Amino acid sequence: MKTIAVNDLQKTYYSGQGVETRALKSATFEIWPGEFVAIMGPSGSGKSTLLQMLGFLDEPTGGSYFFDGKAAGEYDEPSRAKLRNEKMGFVFQSFNLLARTSVLDNVMLPLMYSDVPESEWDNRAKEAILSVGLSHRLEHEPSQLSGGEKQRVAIARALVNKPQIIFADEPTGNLDSKSGQQVMEVLEKLNKEFGHTIILITHETSTAEHAERILRMHDGEVVSDEQVNNRKSANEPYVK
Repeated sequence: MKTIAVNDLQKTYYSGQGVETRALKSATFEIWPGEFVAIMGPSGSGKSTLLQMLGFLDEPTGGSYFFDGKAAGEYDEPSRAKLRNEKMGFVFQSFNLLARTSVLDNVMLPLMYSDVPESEWDNRAKEAILSVGLSHRLEHEPSQLSGGEKQRVAIARALVNKPQIIFADEPTGNLDSKSGQQVMEVLEKLNKEFGHTIILITHETSTAEHAERILRMHDGEVVSDEQVNNRKSANEPYVK
């Protein structure tokens, strides 16, 4: 069964003066379990707006969206919140970590809103931190970490509830080349070894080429959907 199916998805914003802005004009595509898909385009092309729709963080104003075979409109808000916490993981460019809070406690945070017994929280968080190679940073606070390490903590936090799908919005955008390569290595491992579906938002060609498919956006529309023939390996030099 398809993880995601959208048809002519649209989003229009209206200002208080009645001015409308069409942030997403039309998006039609499908994503299957275990795929690694990059959504690529310049700033303002609608990439992040599309991610907001797919992650149930905002409502579309037109078209249809099916997640796990069920129409988005059939999920009430409590169901959407549960989906976001248990089936979806989110990684953002700005990390969104809590200051003066340890790596372990940052990663553990989503478990507080889950059905996972509290007795399992510590092991779950440590397992996620291990998967991104930061077990030696458990008690460090964000201010003691490099940018790449902060992003890997954010990925561990997204993983802690063992989600079906990970949305990564410009995860290398604030990083230098070496840190960006480390982050892409982690995402590639999660996809190839653990089977997570990855949806990567980026404007960088070198980042997008780690994916199996690239959806290209321009002026609020998905204008192409292509397989990556020479898929880049995370072991290759990363170029911003």
